[in-house]
Amino acid sequence: MKILVAVKRVIDFSTRIRIKADESGVETAHVKMSMNPFDEIAVEEAVRLKENNIAKEIIAVSIGPAACQETLRTALAMGADRAILVETEKEIQPLAAAKILKALTEKESPQLIILGKQAIDTDNNQVGQMLAGLLNWPQGTFASKLLIENENIKITREIDGGLETVRLKLPAVVTTDLRLNEPRYISLPNIVQAKRKPITVVKLDELNLDVTPRMETLKISAPEKRRAGMKVNSVAELVDKLKHEARVI
Repeated sequence: MKILVAVKRVIDFSTRIRIKADESGVETAHVKMSMNPFDEIAVEEAVRLKENNIAKEIIAVSIGPAACQETLRTALAMGADRAILVETEKEIQPLAAAKILKALTEKESPQLIILGKQAIDTDNNQVGQMLAGLLNWPQGTFASKLLIENENIKITREIDGGLETVRLKLPAVVTTDLRLNEPRYISLPNIVQAKRKPITVVKLDELNLDVTPRMETLKISAPEKRRAGMKVNSVAELVDKLKHEARVI
């Protein structure tokens, strides 16, 4: 089995977000970047499948500027065999990302595609579903458990009402939830070995795809600072505050 895993370079989750002065976006200059946490889980799951002799090859894919090679090196250090960077400086929205991944899927012919359920910078939660739609493949989203059974894959999904288990026929698209696994610590020898693994760079224009943005960001602003709390002396006073001061909480 060949597995394709998509990974995205995002602002590190521990970094404080700063808005640009013109409110056109988030400041990324001189900011620590890392792999999207949900994508780390996707890579870890693919590596575990390979360690269990279910998968033979893992291909990590990223879309973005040349700096995304750092993110791909992390995936290679975790256990991916090779990597592909679709290099571009353009803004890549969910539909465009799905089209790019579809083009790579048609070239590489993987039996399983694993993605994080969402990226922590946009929280769109759309690429996996759009990719499955474009490929006309079955999809298992928000996976908290994954089991390969011959030509099928059984997915336990986290839904509002609890857990749902579905069986999909391969090839399929899977998006990962937080409870699927805990990504491993990357050792120094693996980091060194990752430098020897190949990264293929493909220019976005070579794919001849329409990646025109479908959405326009008008403004990005920081949330309003939380107001100071207050004490009340009785339930009646609390009810009165709730009735007449709608933004008290």
